[in-house]
Amino acid sequence: MATLFAVGVGPGDPELLTRKAERVLRHADVVLAPVSNPVEASVALETVREFLDEGRQEIVVHQFPMTADPARLIPAWNEAAALIAGRIAAGKDVAFITIGDPLFYSTFIYLLRIFRENYPHIPVEVIPGISSINASAAQALTPLVEGDERMIVVPATAGIDKISEALARYETVVLLKVKPVFADILELLRQMGRERSTVFVERVGSARQKVLTDFAEIAAYSPDYLSLMIIR
Repeated sequence: MATLFAVGVGPGDPELLTRKAERVLRHADVVLAPVSNPVEASVALETVREFLDEGRQEIVVHQFPMTADPARLIPAWNEAAALIAGRIAAGKDVAFITIGDPLFYSTFIYLLRIFRENYPHIPVEVIPGISSINASAAQALTPLVEGDERMIVVPATAGIDKISEALARYETVVLLKVKPVFADILELLRQMGRERSTVFVERVGSARQKVLTDFAEIAAYSPDYLSLMIIR
């Protein structure tokens, strides 16, 4: 039976795609790329475009609104699930591509829930991808954890109190989605004396990659949405 593949394409560098991900993408009949804004290019699609045969494969770019409003989210996800289920019923393998890893803060997680509930007969296979965290640590030459150290990943949008608590309890703190509260994070790091142990990475693996280790440079920078901080 045809299969739904969730393919993690890594942080944006085509060379960081796994061999399995490349094989699945080359053989899929349909490739579906999620976007939050229809006027913006899909980072995932641009990452893998060189592996696709757009003359043979159907490329679908589907919008998933960046909102917490279930009245907008649920219809978009159900529409995508129905589209995929229809292609699979026609005997076509579908590859749903996502930056990073499909099960790590990914849009695919919501889709997986729908398939488990509404389409349990459809096979689903997840192809892991390199996360932006691992890629960022590699680019900054920054060890994440060693020995008995512990690491926590916190979406910065969880709030300054959660970030402060994490910094007090864990040897390594990785902050995702730092843009909305960037100024507050910087002030917290100053108060806690953590300026020298902070690394900032933006759009890792892409042509627009930025790696900053000097706190003054970090503080003077205006971050992009696809940015994170590693604090040791």
